[in-house]
Amino acid sequence: MNLANQLTFSRIILAFVFIIFIHQPGVAPAIIATFIFTIASLTDYFDGYVARKYGLENDLGKLMDPIADKLLILSAFVVFVQMRIIADWMMMLILAREILITGLRMFALTKKKVIAAEKAGKHKTVSQIAAVFIILGFIIFERSVVALSGWTSTVELWWTVGINLTMVVTVALTLISGFSYLWNNRNLVSLEGSRGQ
Repeated sequence: MNLANQLTFSRIILAFVFIIFIHQPGVAPAIIATFIFTIASLTDYFDGYVARKYGLENDLGKLMDPIADKLLILSAFVVFVQMRIIADWMMMLILAREILITGLRMFALTKKKVIAAEKAGKHKTVSQIAAVFIILGFIIFERSVVALSGWTSTVELWWTVGINLTMVVTVALTLISGFSYLWNNRNLVSLEGSRGQ
């Protein structure tokens, strides 16, 4: 396994380590979890950079890289649902989009076609990662304020509004990118449907 693939698989391992720490009470574990998520997110850039620079691109990397990305981000959202920080329907919409588009990509590969990344998809990924960091910031803030006995109804209101606005934007960009992929690749699906008739 080359270095690029090792970085990809490390992202999967770090996702599980992140889950362990974010579930621990207190400010310190939340800060450590944020640091772990940061390192894991950086591996997403470096595995591609290393693969391109040193000619290490292979089928294993192409398969596992998007899986590792989705596992990292979705694990964070699942944890946030379990912690009752975000609504479960938000996570379900994001999950449904990821499953649908991943299925479309795999279907395209069976037809010897590659669905290239789109700007909408890149914006979606950036918004999801940003949302995770913002929510982690809220968690650290909440635990810090609670530790100082300064949690009030006003702080609770801003906490709720801030997270909900962040997630509404993220879900919207996620769905827009999904519709964009489906629309731009509608010929692939319609062509297969016509062949089956």
